[in-house]
Amino acid sequence: MSAAEVILGFVEEVEPWRLLSSQFPSKIGGKPAWLCQKGLPTLPQLECEICHLPMAFLLQVYAPISGQEKCFHRTLFLFCCKTPECYSSTDSRCMKVFRSQMPRKNEFYSYNPPPEDKPPSEQFEGHNVLPLSGLKLCWICGCPGNKACSRCHSITYCGKHHQTIHWKHSHKRECGSQESSVRRSLFVFPEFELVTEPEDLEKNAKDLETKANELQSNEEETLEDSFAEAELDEMALHESEEMKVFQRFKERIAPEPEQVVRYNRGGAPLWVSAKSIPTEEDIPACSCGSKRIFEFQVMPQLLNSLCVDSTGASIDWGTVAVFTCSLSCSREEHYYSEFVWKQDFTADLCNKD
Repeated sequence: MSAAEVILGFVEEVEPWRLLSSQFPSKIGGKPAWLCQKGLPTLPQLECEICHLPMAFLLQVYAPISGQEKCFHRTLFLFCCKTPECYSSTDSRCMKVFRSQMPRKNEFYSYNPPPEDKPPSEQFEGHNVLPLSGLKLCWICGCPGNKACSRCHSITYCGKHHQTIHWKHSHKRECGSQESSVRRSLFVFPEFELVTEPEDLEKNAKDLETKANELQSNEEETLEDSFAEAELDEMALHESEEMKVFQRFKERIAPEPEQVVRYNRGGAPLWVSAKSIPTEEDIPACSCGSKRIFEFQVMPQLLNSLCVDSTGASIDWGTVAVFTCSLSCSREEHYYSEFVWKQDFTADLCNKD
């Protein structure tokens, strides 16, 4: 993929088996479809650095790198806090991202591509155990969980917080019953497949030219009746860089307004604001010493699909940019921590919209 090529991601409903780890999915919400079946991030790594509560799985992007055998299978996992108060301006500590990768020949998956047919029901991943490694998972969030219910011993959790949530919500009534193990967790976000297609820049250019001509014509007719030439010059001088950046953002996404992810490894993010754009110094190098580069961003449209976009207190962002190791290094870890930058809409832009 060239640095100029942008891949757009859209949410789409799909049969649950399509989102199993063995299908190497890109997906939104639900529980993580872990790639490597061992060495998963543990609770301390998955806590919000602001409120210190466990984060929720937001999405994963399957992003192998062509020509690199170590990255034949490669997935990025993004987590976010569900506490609205943690989403203060320019603070990215409420989000974390991890990278997992492995060669084509590995201990968990077939060398051949996954079959297109629905697998037998016994191959479906359960709520509590990874089928390929036997690792126990938290019933609430799908992350590693070795803390078992002291009564039924069949449900496990990542920690006390999620055990308490489950107990209060339903497990107190259902402990020991089959119903408890199949009911969907209310902690996770709605689950969708993340389907992709290349951004059509030629189509974008034509649409933008048409819209620009229409806007210019309408503005000229209105402004000529309302303002003198000197007043128009004064208004143009005061057009802020902030609005220019936001306008570019709106124009670029206008042809595909439902996009929720933009993938462009080695390219540049599409910022929503001229403020809080990270400098090279703001983006730390990978622990291997290599520079981190932009890989993908999450768009604000995703908030609608997550059912959290409201006028009241809710999680929020303008865009979320993920930066990863330029070498996609391999060391002893199975999941590598990468870097997230959350950019918010400014108050001026929110008021204008």
